[in-house]
Amino acid sequence: MLTIEKLENGIQVVLEEIGYVRSISFGIWVKNGTRNERPEENGISHYIEHMMFKGTENRSARQIAEEMDALGGQINAYTTKEYTCYHTRVLDKHVKQAMEVMSDMLLHPAFSQEEVDKERNVITEEIYMYDDAPEELVHDCLQDSIWRESSLGMPILGTEETIGNLDAAKIRAYYEKNYHTENMVLSVAGNFKREEMLELLNHYFGRWQAKAPYAPLETKASYHQSWIQKKKDVEQLHTCIAFEGLEREHPLKYAMAIFNTVFGGGMSSRLFQKIREEQGLTYSIYSYTTAFADTGLFSIYASMNPSQAEAVYKGIAAEIAALRKEGISEKILNVTKEQMISNFIIGSESTLNRMTAAGSAMLLRGKVQEMEEVIEKIEAVTQKDLAEVAELVFANPKMSYSAVGNLKGVDFANTVEKLFS
Repeated sequence: MLTIEKLENGIQVVLEEIGYVRSISFGIWVKNGTRNERPEENGISHYIEHMMFKGTENRSARQIAEEMDALGGQINAYTTKEYTCYHTRVLDKHVKQAMEVMSDMLLHPAFSQEEVDKERNVITEEIYMYDDAPEELVHDCLQDSIWRESSLGMPILGTEETIGNLDAAKIRAYYEKNYHTENMVLSVAGNFKREEMLELLNHYFGRWQAKAPYAPLETKASYHQSWIQKKKDVEQLHTCIAFEGLEREHPLKYAMAIFNTVFGGGMSSRLFQKIREEQGLTYSIYSYTTAFADTGLFSIYASMNPSQAEAVYKGIAAEIAALRKEGISEKILNVTKEQMISNFIIGSESTLNRMTAAGSAMLLRGKVQEMEEVIEKIEAVTQKDLAEVAELVFANPKMSYSAVGNLKGVDFANTVEKLFS
């Protein structure tokens, strides 16, 4: 059973009791990411995520690691454009100890200058690592350019220059301003009793008070057509094509999910079957969606020998044209619905997935949908909805692309102009 509560200090809590499991997944969700940063602060949200594991007023980094390892539990964190999440998964009998460590990390971080300096080197290496991975860079550089006029267009990791200007005082000031009872959600899923868990959460988190009023940075992002090419000394070419998509709460978001699955979301998709299986032009090709509060993308990725690039682009353009002309049959629609519903139900059998779905939904949407409601929304999608999605995405002439890797002999500008204009 899923319930939504509030702690004594106003922090929102989502609890889902699952009595037939032995584990508990717990997540701290903070609505703070790249969108909240000013240009000179770029990368600070991700920096704070790292620093949370580098010691508190009561524990060293080694003690944090040893205590969690002793429980046999998992602890991790990640930063996105819009939020940061810290999460753990432990046996139900160890949840109190895990909660004690997690609350100490969140509420009493040390932010020592010595650790800040050491971690700067680690994050710099992380930046280099992504820059050396064309299959990652091709997505990030395109999105950063498309949203270049807003904070959404800044890299999550920051740059060498911006993180080089951050010190312990700046990091603590940003943390005290942006880690707040008003922009935080605690999510718990697993084997527990509601009243006992509320008591535990209030004990460890309910007395915490932010040091300043919550003042979020107001940002607005919009799509800007972008053509990006980056040469890398590798054999393959990695490319990403992007069209303006749908924002997170668009009425057609479930239709978009089905459309993406049919077009390029799996091994049975049109792109995979036609361009990889039938034509043998690429090893990897897929489509995916990206959605934020005020903007979104529909993207297609492929990797190939550069001599195959024009043929791959031709194949993608042909599939787009065919899909717009023929539509998606009722048979394929029904099969895809069943596929999505099955994946959704199977995924919900994990306490980590349940905690993640509930925590992110509460943080970003202010509500959590029951499983039955999601299934009903998927079932309600029609062929007309899919046709509308196809036109919303592909009728826009402002297609963007990125190409990273071996660019030898490929005239992208001419190919894109010829096939997609």
